[in-house]
Amino acid sequence: MPHPVIFDRRLLRARRVRAAVRDPATFLVERAAADLAGRLSVVLRKFDLAVDLGTPTDAVRRALADRVGAIVAVDPVASQLVGERLAVAADEEALPFRDASLDLVVSALALQFVNDLPGTLIQIRRALRPDGLFLAAIIGGDSLAELREAFAQAEAEVEGGVSPRVAPFADLRDLGALLQRAGFALPVTDVDHLTVRYASPLALMHDLRRMGAGNALTERRRTPLHRATLHRVFDIYAEHYSDPD
Repeated sequence: MPHPVIFDRRLLRARRVRAAVRDPATFLVERAAADLAGRLSVVLRKFDLAVDLGTPTDAVRRALADRVGAIVAVDPVASQLVGERLAVAADEEALPFRDASLDLVVSALALQFVNDLPGTLIQIRRALRPDGLFLAAIIGGDSLAELREAFAQAEAEVEGGVSPRVAPFADLRDLGALLQRAGFALPVTDVDHLTVRYASPLALMHDLRRMGAGNALTERRRTPLHRATLHRVFDIYAEHYSDPD
Protein backbone atom coordinates (compact mmCIF):
# COMPACT_ATOMS: atom_id res chain seq x y z
CA MET A 1 0.00 0.00 0.00
CA PRO A 2 1.50 3.41 -0.95
CA HIS A 3 2.20 5.80 1.89
CA PRO A 4 0.11 9.01 2.16
CA VAL A 5 1.55 12.15 0.59
CA ILE A 6 1.08 14.71 3.35
CA PHE A 7 3.75 17.24 2.37
CA ASP A 8 4.60 18.94 -0.91
CA ARG A 9 8.31 18.14 -0.74
CA ARG A 10 9.19 20.27 -3.77
CA LEU A 11 7.58 23.29 -2.15
CA LEU A 12 9.41 22.58 1.11
CA ARG A 13 12.74 22.54 -0.71
CA ALA A 14 11.97 25.81 -2.49
CA ARG A 15 11.04 27.49 0.79
CA ARG A 16 14.21 26.28 2.47
CA VAL A 17 16.31 27.76 -0.32
CA ARG A 18 14.45 31.07 -0.07
CA ALA A 19 14.87 31.19 3.72
CA ALA A 20 18.59 30.39 3.51
CA VAL A 21 19.41 33.27 1.15
CA ARG A 22 17.40 35.86 3.09
CA ASP A 23 17.44 36.17 6.87
CA PRO A 24 17.13 32.63 8.26
CA ALA A 25 15.91 31.97 11.79
CA THR A 26 18.31 29.31 13.10
CA PHE A 27 17.92 29.44 16.89
CA LEU A 28 15.80 26.28 17.01
CA VAL A 29 18.12 24.11 14.92
CA GLU A 30 21.13 25.44 16.86
CA ARG A 31 19.49 24.35 20.12
CA ALA A 32 18.65 20.93 18.68
CA ALA A 33 22.22 20.47 17.45
CA ALA A 34 23.63 21.36 20.87
CA ASP A 35 21.26 18.88 22.50
CA LEU A 36 22.29 16.09 20.13
CA ALA A 37 25.97 16.87 20.76
CA GLY A 38 25.36 16.70 24.51
CA ARG A 39 23.70 13.32 24.23
CA LEU A 40 26.48 11.99 22.03
CA SER A 41 29.14 13.21 24.48
CA VAL A 42 28.19 10.52 27.01
CA VAL A 43 28.61 7.70 24.48
CA LEU A 44 32.06 6.22 25.08
CA ARG A 45 32.90 5.01 21.61
CA LYS A 46 34.42 6.34 18.39
CA PHE A 47 32.33 7.06 15.32
CA ASP A 48 34.43 6.92 12.17
CA LEU A 49 31.70 7.66 9.62
CA ALA A 50 28.54 9.63 10.28
CA VAL A 51 25.72 11.11 8.21
CA ASP A 52 23.93 14.36 8.98
CA LEU A 53 20.54 13.69 7.41
CA GLY A 54 18.55 16.66 6.15
CA THR A 55 19.43 19.16 8.90
CA PRO A 56 18.58 22.55 7.35
CA THR A 57 21.91 24.16 8.36
CA ASP A 58 25.41 22.98 9.23
CA ALA A 59 24.65 23.29 12.96
CA VAL A 60 24.92 19.55 13.66
CA ARG A 61 28.14 19.17 11.70
CA ARG A 62 29.72 22.05 13.63
CA ALA A 63 28.52 20.67 16.96
CA LEU A 64 29.91 17.17 16.28
CA ALA A 65 33.10 18.12 14.47
CA ASP A 66 35.38 16.99 17.31
CA ARG A 67 33.43 13.82 18.08
CA VAL A 68 33.23 12.14 14.68
CA GLY A 69 35.87 11.08 12.20
CA ALA A 70 33.98 12.12 9.05
CA ILE A 71 30.49 13.57 8.66
CA VAL A 72 28.68 13.34 5.33
CA ALA A 73 26.08 16.07 4.79
CA VAL A 74 22.95 14.70 3.11
CA ASP A 75 20.42 17.18 1.80
CA PRO A 76 17.79 17.05 -0.96
CA VAL A 77 18.72 20.62 -1.93
CA ALA A 78 22.07 20.50 -3.74
CA SER A 79 22.62 24.26 -3.38
CA GLN A 80 22.63 23.83 0.41
CA LEU A 81 25.72 21.62 0.15
CA VAL A 82 28.02 24.13 -1.51
CA GLY A 83 31.30 24.32 0.38
CA GLU A 84 30.81 21.02 2.22
CA ARG A 85 33.83 18.71 2.18
CA LEU A 86 31.71 15.54 2.20
CA ALA A 87 28.20 15.85 0.79
CA VAL A 88 25.51 13.85 -0.98
CA ALA A 89 22.43 15.34 -2.62
CA ALA A 90 19.69 12.85 -1.74
CA ASP A 91 16.16 12.82 -0.41
CA GLU A 92 15.61 11.62 3.14
CA GLU A 93 13.11 9.10 1.78
CA ALA A 94 15.60 7.52 -0.65
CA LEU A 95 18.98 7.04 1.03
CA PRO A 96 21.90 6.02 -1.22
CA PHE A 97 23.96 4.18 1.41
CA ARG A 98 24.69 0.47 1.37
CA ASP A 99 23.63 -1.72 4.28
CA ALA A 100 25.79 -1.67 7.43
CA SER A 101 28.04 1.11 6.16
CA LEU A 102 27.56 3.88 8.75
CA ASP A 103 28.51 4.25 12.40
CA LEU A 104 26.21 7.17 13.19
CA VAL A 105 23.19 8.94 11.68
CA VAL A 106 22.06 12.27 13.12
CA SER A 107 19.24 14.56 12.02
CA ALA A 108 17.87 17.82 13.43
CA LEU A 109 14.45 19.25 12.56
CA ALA A 110 14.07 17.52 9.20
CA LEU A 111 12.30 14.19 9.58
CA GLN A 112 8.98 15.70 10.67
CA PHE A 113 8.49 16.70 7.02
CA VAL A 114 9.00 13.32 5.33
CA ASN A 115 5.93 11.59 3.94
CA ASP A 116 7.10 8.04 4.63
CA LEU A 117 8.67 8.21 8.09
CA PRO A 118 8.43 4.44 8.73
CA GLY A 119 10.23 3.76 5.43
CA THR A 120 12.90 6.37 6.17
CA LEU A 121 13.57 4.88 9.61
CA ILE A 122 13.93 1.40 8.11
CA GLN A 123 16.46 2.72 5.57
CA ILE A 124 18.43 4.42 8.35
CA ARG A 125 18.51 1.25 10.44
CA ARG A 126 19.70 -0.80 7.47
CA ALA A 127 22.46 1.71 6.65
CA LEU A 128 23.82 1.51 10.21
CA ARG A 129 26.28 -1.10 11.35
CA PRO A 130 24.99 -3.54 14.01
CA ASP A 131 26.47 -1.35 16.77
CA GLY A 132 25.55 1.94 15.03
CA LEU A 133 23.65 4.81 16.62
CA PHE A 134 20.78 6.96 15.38
CA LEU A 135 20.06 10.34 17.03
CA ALA A 136 17.34 12.68 15.79
CA ALA A 137 15.38 15.71 16.96
CA ILE A 138 12.04 16.49 15.33
CA ILE A 139 9.17 18.85 15.93
CA GLY A 140 6.43 16.82 17.56
CA GLY A 141 3.54 16.58 19.96
CA ASP A 142 1.47 19.70 20.53
CA SER A 143 3.86 22.11 18.79
CA LEU A 144 2.04 25.11 17.27
CA ALA A 145 -1.26 23.87 18.68
CA GLU A 146 -2.31 27.44 19.48
CA LEU A 147 -1.73 28.58 15.91
CA ARG A 148 -3.59 25.57 14.51
CA GLU A 149 -6.60 26.15 16.74
CA ALA A 150 -6.68 29.91 16.14
CA PHE A 151 -6.68 29.39 12.36
CA ALA A 152 -9.38 26.72 12.55
CA GLN A 153 -11.70 28.89 14.65
CA ALA A 154 -11.08 32.01 12.56
CA GLU A 155 -11.73 30.27 9.24
CA ALA A 156 -14.85 28.60 10.58
CA GLU A 157 -16.24 31.95 11.74
CA VAL A 158 -15.22 34.12 8.79
CA GLU A 159 -15.29 31.74 5.82
CA GLY A 160 -17.62 28.99 6.99
CA GLY A 161 -15.03 26.23 6.60
CA VAL A 162 -11.61 25.04 7.71
CA SER A 163 -8.51 24.31 5.61
CA PRO A 164 -5.22 22.64 6.66
CA ARG A 165 -2.83 25.33 7.91
CA VAL A 166 -0.46 23.69 10.41
CA ALA A 167 1.15 20.30 9.85
CA PRO A 168 0.27 17.34 12.08
CA PHE A 169 3.13 16.31 14.35
CA ALA A 170 3.93 12.84 15.63
CA ASP A 171 3.11 11.79 19.19
CA LEU A 172 5.92 10.55 21.44
CA ARG A 173 4.38 7.09 21.87
CA ASP A 174 3.87 6.75 18.11
CA LEU A 175 7.53 7.60 17.48
CA GLY A 176 8.67 4.92 19.92
CA ALA A 177 6.48 2.37 18.16
CA LEU A 178 7.86 3.40 14.75
CA LEU A 179 11.45 2.92 15.97
CA GLN A 180 10.59 -0.56 17.22
CA ARG A 181 8.83 -1.37 13.96
CA ALA A 182 11.91 -0.26 12.01
CA GLY A 183 14.02 -2.76 13.96
CA PHE A 184 16.06 -0.46 16.21
CA ALA A 185 17.44 -2.05 19.37
CA LEU A 186 16.87 -0.20 22.67
CA PRO A 187 14.91 2.77 21.22
CA VAL A 188 14.55 5.77 23.53
CA THR A 189 12.23 8.75 22.96
CA ASP A 190 11.68 11.83 25.09
CA VAL A 191 10.30 15.36 24.85
CA ASP A 192 12.08 18.67 25.33
CA HIS A 193 9.50 21.39 25.92
CA LEU A 194 10.70 24.76 24.64
CA THR A 195 8.48 27.83 24.98
CA VAL A 196 9.28 30.62 22.54
CA ARG A 197 7.47 33.91 23.20
CA TYR A 198 6.53 36.38 20.47
CA ALA A 199 5.05 39.85 20.55
CA SER A 200 2.35 38.81 18.08
CA PRO A 201 1.19 35.84 15.96
CA LEU A 202 2.52 37.70 12.93
CA ALA A 203 6.05 37.62 14.38
CA LEU A 204 5.68 33.87 14.90
CA MET A 205 4.57 33.37 11.29
CA HIS A 206 7.49 35.48 10.07
CA ASP A 207 9.89 33.21 11.99
CA LEU A 208 8.29 30.09 10.51
CA ARG A 209 8.84 31.56 7.06
CA ARG A 210 12.46 32.36 7.97
CA MET A 211 12.87 28.69 8.91
CA GLY A 212 11.46 27.57 5.54
CA ALA A 213 8.61 25.97 7.49
CA GLY A 214 5.54 27.62 6.02
CA ASN A 215 2.44 25.62 5.11
CA ALA A 216 3.48 22.91 2.63
CA LEU A 217 0.61 20.48 3.16
CA THR A 218 -0.59 18.95 -0.09
CA GLU A 219 -4.21 19.62 0.92
CA ARG A 220 -3.58 23.30 1.70
CA ARG A 221 -5.89 25.92 0.26
CA ARG A 222 -4.36 27.49 -2.85
CA THR A 223 -6.23 30.81 -2.63
CA PRO A 224 -4.80 33.77 -0.66
CA LEU A 225 -5.72 34.10 3.00
CA HIS A 226 -8.49 36.64 3.56
CA ARG A 227 -7.42 39.71 5.50
CA ALA A 228 -10.50 39.42 7.74
CA THR A 229 -9.56 35.84 8.60
CA LEU A 230 -6.01 36.83 9.50
CA HIS A 231 -7.22 39.65 11.76
CA ARG A 232 -9.58 37.20 13.46
CA VAL A 233 -6.64 34.80 14.00
CA PHE A 234 -4.79 37.62 15.78
CA ASP A 235 -7.83 38.37 17.97
CA ILE A 236 -8.34 34.71 18.94
CA TYR A 237 -4.66 34.24 19.68
CA ALA A 238 -4.58 37.32 21.90
CA GLU A 239 -7.78 36.35 23.70
CA HIS A 240 -6.96 32.70 24.42
CA TYR A 241 -3.20 32.23 24.30
CA SER A 242 -1.39 35.45 25.16
CA ASP A 243 0.51 35.97 28.41
CA PRO A 244 -0.45 38.87 30.72
CA ASP A 245 2.48 40.97 29.48
